[in-house]
Amino acid sequence: MELNLKKPICFFDLETTGINVAKDRIVEIAILKIFPNGNKESHTWRVNPEMPIPAETTAIHGISDEMVANEPTFKELAPKVYALIKDSDLGGFNSNRFDIPLLAEELLRAEVEFDMKKALSVDVQTIFHKMEKRTLEAAYKFYCDKDLKDAHSAAADTNATYEVLKSQLDKYPDLQNDMSFLADFSSHKDHADFAGFISYNEDGVEVFSFGKYKGKLVTDILEKDSGYFGWLLNADFPLYTKQVLTRIRLQKLNTKF
Repeated sequence: MELNLKKPICFFDLETTGINVAKDRIVEIAILKIFPNGNKESHTWRVNPEMPIPAETTAIHGISDEMVANEPTFKELAPKVYALIKDSDLGGFNSNRFDIPLLAEELLRAEVEFDMKKALSVDVQTIFHKMEKRTLEAAYKFYCDKDLKDAHSAAADTNATYEVLKSQLDKYPDLQNDMSFLADFSSHKDHADFAGFISYNEDGVEVFSFGKYKGKLVTDILEKDSGYFGWLLNADFPLYTKQVLTRIRLQKLNTKF
């Protein structure tokens, strides 16, 4: 089953220096852009992360410091990456929990404004786990009856993810071939930021999900304890979390005028 698209969707996969969204960096990014007319555009870049790649991470994806030493930094690639994704929805495997948050951090570090409110995100892993609860290699074998060659290669994982989603639509009649439905089905709706520091209460209003103000309204705390906002901005929180906090604070200030 081909995807029913109202706008392009970019399937993407990252290979990184580690799994810490706030601190780790991209070493490879692959993007497969699918257009509503069925046309495809594919790009893969190796990236100089400007930090050492741990040996245990190289053992997983096979990318070493020497292999990326002469590659462009993400800041140099950011305009090309953003040009590809800015008009598109996003798709990936575990993308809502890892790839999108880390990509957002890299784009913000490169001073490229990144706002997921303009895009839907379809997480093929979440659909898979809700339906079958397996890994990408198992998903590819289960849905496509193929062995995933070059697993943990960004390009191979990206293409496998795209094929798995199409096969999921063939297998499950309850899945609608609609990006809004798939984004909703594969989303984790309880957080306002990617890292989970800001949650929604039962009324859909942002509350802190950690620390001394856990469960308290973000707007109330930012108004009553301005020093806390300053501490959050200077502490080691992800940039996207800080962006969400700043947006909430500015919205509150604007309502006063």
